Amino acid sequence: MIAYVRGTLAEKEPTRVVVEAAGLGYEVLIPLSTFDRLPKVGGEVKLLACHIVREDDETLFGFASVAEREMFAKLTAVSGVGPKIALAILSGGSVGELSLAIASGNAKRLSSIKGVGKKTAEKICLELKDKVNAIEALAATQRGGGKASEAPVLRDAILALAALGFNEETANKMVGDVLARNPDVKDTETIIRLALSGSKK
Repeated sequence: MIAYVRGTLAEKEPTRVVVEAAGLGYEVLIPLSTFDRLPKVGGEVKLLACHIVREDDETLFGFASVAEREMFAKLTAVSGVGPKIALAILSGGSVGELSLAIASGNAKRLSSIKGVGKKTAEKICLELKDKVNAIEALAATQRGGGKASEAPVLRDAILALAALGFNEETANKMVGDVLARNPDVKDTETIIRLALSGSKK
C-alpha cells in the first residue's frame, strides 16, 4: 500500500497531478482543496495517498492533509459513494465545513455539490454523523471561513453538554440530532434544552 508520494511536481491540473519520484511519474487524482496548496510545477511536493486497486483499475488519490485523506476514506466507506464522488465532495468545501454539514445532518449542503444527489447526501449524513468530530469541525470551519456564525453556538452547546457529564461523542450526537430536527435553531440555550429533552425520551 502506498502511504504517500514525494517528489518533483511534473504536471498539475485542478483534478490531477503527476509527481516524478525515483525516475517514475505517478499520476495522482486530487481534490481542489489540495490543488490550491500545491507548489509551482518543478517544485517539491508530498501528497498523502490513498491507493485503490480494483479488478480492472488501479488509481492513486492524493491529499495535502491528513484530514482530507481521512474524510475521503469515510466518504468512500458509504455504500454508493465512489472515489470520484468523494473527490467531488472534497472539492465542494473544506473538511471542516463538510464535517459540520454531516454532524448537523445538513444534507441540503452536500446535495448542492455537483454530482451529489439528495438521496446520496442523506445517506452520507446518516452513516457518517457519528464518525465526525464536531468540535474539530467547528474549529476548522472558523479557520477556513465557513459558516463561522454557527460555529460558536454549536461549540458552546457541545461543551456545555460535556460539562453536564456527557462524553464528547454523545454530546456531538445530541447536538447533531437537534440540528437535524430543528435546522433553524440559532442560539445555544435552545440547542441545549432540546438536546436534554431529547435525551430523556
